[in-house]
Amino acid sequence: MYRLLLSVLAVAGVSMAQQPVGDGKADDTAAIQHLIDTRGSVTLAKGTYRLTQTLKVDLAKTGFAAISGDGTVRLLMEAAGPAIHFIGTHEGSAAPDSFKPEVWENQRTPMVTGIEIVGAHAEADGIEATGTMQITLSRVVVRECRHAVHLTTRNRNVLISACHFYHNTGIGVFYDNVNLHQSNIVGSHISYNGGGGVVSVGGNVRNLHIGTCDIEGNHAKDGPPSANVMLDSRGGSIGEVAITGCTLQHTNKSPDSANIRIIGSGTDASLLRRAGREHTREGNVTITANVFSDVQVNVEIRHSRGVTVTGNTFWEGFQHDLIVEDSGNIVVTGNNFDRNPRYLVNGFDNAEKNGVVFLRCEDSIFSNNIVSGVWKQRAAVDAESCSRLQISHNSVLDSDGAGIRLENVTNSLVSENLIRDDRDAEKRSKEPSLVVIGGKGNMIGQNAVSNAADAK
Repeated sequence: MYRLLLSVLAVAGVSMAQQPVGDGKADDTAAIQHLIDTRGSVTLAKGTYRLTQTLKVDLAKTGFAAISGDGTVRLLMEAAGPAIHFIGTHEGSAAPDSFKPEVWENQRTPMVTGIEIVGAHAEADGIEATGTMQITLSRVVVRECRHAVHLTTRNRNVLISACHFYHNTGIGVFYDNVNLHQSNIVGSHISYNGGGGVVSVGGNVRNLHIGTCDIEGNHAKDGPPSANVMLDSRGGSIGEVAITGCTLQHTNKSPDSANIRIIGSGTDASLLRRAGREHTREGNVTITANVFSDVQVNVEIRHSRGVTVTGNTFWEGFQHDLIVEDSGNIVVTGNNFDRNPRYLVNGFDNAEKNGVVFLRCEDSIFSNNIVSGVWKQRAAVDAESCSRLQISHNSVLDSDGAGIRLENVTNSLVSENLIRDDRDAEKRSKEPSLVVIGGKGNMIGQNAVSNAADAK
């Protein structure tokens, strides 16, 4: 039988010495790399496989490639760099006529399925992809690494589903100055990654879809500010993004933590010439049907255009629930900004302030929202140095300070809002429900107001 096994392996071009052991003791790097180089498709049996350098999957040489297990496989990465690095040669877009024949014939859809990657080095990463088309990661666990998934240079049509990226020191999914259109992150847990959950920095990113994920606690308590989802266009351009049906939360204890942070300050030279400003306003982002809580700022939008925030639930914004600065064409409608008594059990003793701020914005709408329990702020809804706003049909309730405050706002409409504070007399705001300071060209329509100061 042993001789028969040797004969089978010899026919396959694999010696016994080249077989990975998976006992957690032997260095399996060379054996697995040999399988990748000779077969492309590698299925590992149950075990822990030590790696002392990156497994490189050069798609131009291997042809179609996949690394898979049944959920009982662990790769222990003991060196700096990614445990697995897929390297392709795709240089075009996702349009069919931009592909070189060899991409479809040899490189499309590299996959990792059913494995766990654990870092045992401070600079160990999980999976890196460069120049790939249709890389697909499914049922993958990455933990104790630096970055779980690192997308570099150029990729197209990335699909990440049913994955767990947990407790890494860096970023869960890192779009690192990458040129990448068409990517989907769905049905995954991305949690407790110190550098952020899903982070896109610079590059050229379009058509990013994040849906039905749990994304939480992606902030280092003593590290630089991070976010559960971060879109930072500085040095590039990021747009056409949908964030839908996710829970994004934790932790307010990290400095300047945010659930979603959008910095649209792009550097597209042709658009800069047309815009006449020092940076572009990237955007076209839809944020819908998410649950936000327990950070310093739930959603932060700066230097952006074309962002829609609708049908979300907000609470425990310790600085603010929503900040919009230096932006235009922002639509905020049908959201619930609340202070729900059931969360008193969290032990924060009502330290969260909540509240909505628009600063130096134009051509935007804030309508049909409930804003309740904004405390320790000068206003629940605070607009300053803005133009052509519509603030209408909102319920602004039981909040400290003014209900709605306008300062140096021009050519705007405020109407049909319900602004009341019906708390006990000793807690009730002493400020008017609606405050207008300076500005011009505004139409203040009918609003239902009832603070004590309104009767003076």
